[in-house]
Amino acid sequence: MSLVRTVAVAAVAALLTVPLAGQQPQVTAAQVDRWMTELSNWGRWGTDDQKGTLNLITAEKSRSALRLVKDGVPVSLAHTIDKEQAPDSPRPLGQQMTLDAAGHAMDLYSIWYHGSVITHIDALCHYSFEGKIYNGFSRARIAQGPGCVENGVEQQKNGYMTRGILVDLPLLKKVPYLKPGTAVYPSDLEAWERFAGVTIGTGDAVFLRTGRWARRSAEGAWNVARESAGFHASVLPWLKRRNVALLGNDAVNDVQPSGIEGSPRPIHQVAIVALGLPLIDVMDLEAVAKEAETRKRWEFLLTVAPVPVLGGTGFPINPIATF
Repeated sequence: MSLVRTVAVAAVAALLTVPLAGQQPQVTAAQVDRWMTELSNWGRWGTDDQKGTLNLITAEKSRSALRLVKDGVPVSLAHTIDKEQAPDSPRPLGQQMTLDAAGHAMDLYSIWYHGSVITHIDALCHYSFEGKIYNGFSRARIAQGPGCVENGVEQQKNGYMTRGILVDLPLLKKVPYLKPGTAVYPSDLEAWERFAGVTIGTGDAVFLRTGRWARRSAEGAWNVARESAGFHASVLPWLKRRNVALLGNDAVNDVQPSGIEGSPRPIHQVAIVALGLPLIDVMDLEAVAKEAETRKRWEFLLTVAPVPVLGGTGFPINPIATF
């Protein structure tokens, strides 16, 4: 087959994979499994790498992000931890207070943070696939811990500064919040880029506001882990092409249910294990949405400094946006 004919056939095949107007991409569990290889960053930054896409946040990227600060206004992107049991918080934070004879107040916390109400980061050992975690390390070594021998949250100890981009789809769609189960596709992200005048690129942190906390305030708590708006699996190749360094939203990142039989959390699976892309779950993006809309500016300096728990699969986190 001639080179021209080969290129032509490839172009036609590519076109066949593009959804028609009004349609959204369809993804199967088999496709998700293929992406584990096709989108893999294993070895991209060396066989011993444990930082994954955080390698994309270079010194120059951090310096350019610092130039985004115009007003010096910081905004937390974390949800204030409450301690009440609720449908989205079956195992709330426990707090045991003590007051000693000298008058020192102290407390002991018990935290089940991989849930739906505590803002937290997922380290690269949080998920596995076919016995492997990011960059090909063996999942079996976790049992040798305690904790993760490789890819623990302590690998992020130095923290990072980069450009954060808020994707506020309720604002774009002129609704207070997205309905639970609403899937967000690459076309939605590109529509937001046109609206906000930004282009998501290498080393960026992308945070999706679905309005989860606005809905909770208006209608009460619900089981977010079972039903919530979020990213559809079809965004995964898009994230790889754009070289996104960090991903987050105000629920569990994956749209729930995922709509893919046999693959309940494809964003978590492919992003963490194949891409080496850390996720921030359960962000509270209501305050930053207001600040961004007031300024008509949806990009900001993001600073993140995870607590370095040796071998941790993640930890509660308080990311800061500074305008």
